[in-house]
Amino acid sequence: MMHTDNYLNKIIRIFLTAVLLALSLSGCNNNESGKPEIKDKDLGSDKIRIGMSFDSFVIERWQRDRDVFVATARELGAEVNVQSANGEVAEQISQIQYFIDRGMDAIVVVPIDADALTDVVKKARKAGIPVMCYDRLVRNADSDLYISFDNEMVGDLMGRSLYAAIGKGKDVITICGPESDYNVEQVGNGFSSQTHKNTGHIIGSCNCDGWKSEIAYDYINDNKELVKKADGIMCGNDALAGVVIRALSELRLAGKVVVVGQDADLDACQRIVEGTQEMTVYKPVEKLARNAATYAVSLAQGESVKTATHYNDGTYDIPFIKLQPVAVNRDNMDEVIIGGGYHLKEDVYINVTK
Repeated sequence: MMHTDNYLNKIIRIFLTAVLLALSLSGCNNNESGKPEIKDKDLGSDKIRIGMSFDSFVIERWQRDRDVFVATARELGAEVNVQSANGEVAEQISQIQYFIDRGMDAIVVVPIDADALTDVVKKARKAGIPVMCYDRLVRNADSDLYISFDNEMVGDLMGRSLYAAIGKGKDVITICGPESDYNVEQVGNGFSSQTHKNTGHIIGSCNCDGWKSEIAYDYINDNKELVKKADGIMCGNDALAGVVIRALSELRLAGKVVVVGQDADLDACQRIVEGTQEMTVYKPVEKLARNAATYAVSLAQGESVKTATHYNDGTYDIPFIKLQPVAVNRDNMDEVIIGGGYHLKEDVYINVTK
């Protein structure tokens, strides 16, 4: 009997050893066995996956950009993971790193800071993920594509309209976005060119960190005597123009100091037909977003984008797709904005009595 028990115990020990060995082999990590690490995209989905990180949605137009981009990408069979960094550089870097870790097929960035994202964009490209700079540039990163509007022309159009309204040799204030946004420099260059041509004088300037409108409002109130000397104010976008005009109204200067902006926000178009804002620069964001989504899908599929022009990002000449902006005032509001379907006529003229 004892001999039989020993034999059975031996059989049981052999069986348990075999089971434990099998379990340990099945639990080996893929990397340790020499196989590639499993990515999310390998887990049953063959859809193209695009990660898209926005600066924030403080600027009205970004929501329109997002919606058109996502809809177009879906039509082309791609899924878009949209993130907003809420104006925080560290958060945007974290979002891009998340896209890298997820093994996205392409990454699209509306950068907060032209220089702060350089390293993480390079990291994405090193991981084999193409990166598109949407509307704003990431400097020295050798991105796969930069798609935007002709931002120097935006500044040029603002300057043309402003000086046409106030005349040559007049005093102007500029209230712009943050210096970390490379578009601000480009727009400023275009505006400065028109200021020089019209022998204008920039008597005051302000940069609003994070495009925060309250900074513009405070600047007007903190520099009332300077503002009273100004013939015109160039605002970096329509959101800034809105609070500037509100501050001017409180000083009884609305409609007297000429204000220009950009983005063709609905409330800016309303102010133009009401007479408190001189002009805005319309940038056909639907066209930008549709083109960007199409190119993003192409990049995700491993295709290179052929462009007629390139832009130097500080170190590299990268493919650049440049769209043209349009100056909008009272005279062409119906044709460009309403006729183009950007805003409804009843919305634009809601505060204008017939």
